[in-house]
Amino acid sequence: MQRYFISTPYKKDEIRLTGEAFHHMIRVMRMKPEDEVYLVYADQIAIIAKIVAIEEDAVILTEVEKERQNKELPLLVTIASGYPKGDKLEWIVQKGTELGAYGFIGFPAQSSVVKWDEKKLAKKKQRLVKIAQEAAEQSQRQLTPNVELLANEGQFWDKLDAYDAIVVAYEESAKQGEKAQLVQVLQSLPAGSRLLAIFGPEGGITPDEIEKLKAGGGELCGLGPRILRTETAPLYLLSAISYQWELL
Repeated sequence: MQRYFISTPYKKDEIRLTGEAFHHMIRVMRMKPEDEVYLVYADQIAIIAKIVAIEEDAVILTEVEKERQNKELPLLVTIASGYPKGDKLEWIVQKGTELGAYGFIGFPAQSSVVKWDEKKLAKKKQRLVKIAQEAAEQSQRQLTPNVELLANEGQFWDKLDAYDAIVVAYEESAKQGEKAQLVQVLQSLPAGSRLLAIFGPEGGITPDEIEKLKAGGGELCGLGPRILRTETAPLYLLSAISYQWELL
């Protein structure tokens, strides 16, 4: 069943959709009256809705029932990635959304090779927001993760106070065999906590950045004994959180 995200809060009224949702339902999917879809509202309420009428530029639906299963991770996990090369950030956003990330932050780390100006950042963000929405629809999420792309490093440091806990995926911790810190952080957090997980670009996180992150409350964590690529490490972390909170 197709899933569509609605930008308004939930109201138990007749539903009239236009624009992209209408186009996709009627022109792309060729839906007809009596067909059903999932609709997810801005306040994360999800319902099953049935098409009752199709107008020239709108589709009319009525609520059948609310979705019962919760699809979201109990922790609100934001993935912060130092800008990597190529399309790796797109991969992180797409797969991270499927694995339950609450949000994404891209920032210019000291070892980031790519340099994006404001125009490039705006275009990149537009594409990433679209990727996140499509991945949220595909994975049956109840929210679309927020995507932020920062223009300078200072903007990133200003955000650290907004989280209940911060973990930093650090290559040196993995090399030294550290493997307890992530588990301890996850076990200490109650459901609904905001967790910021920070990952460096290909060149890693510099010693200067590590000192700043530690001063801001960041906990250095190894992610197993293997050294992971910048696009793989966030997926490892989200999978570990899912196991800790959803499978155990």
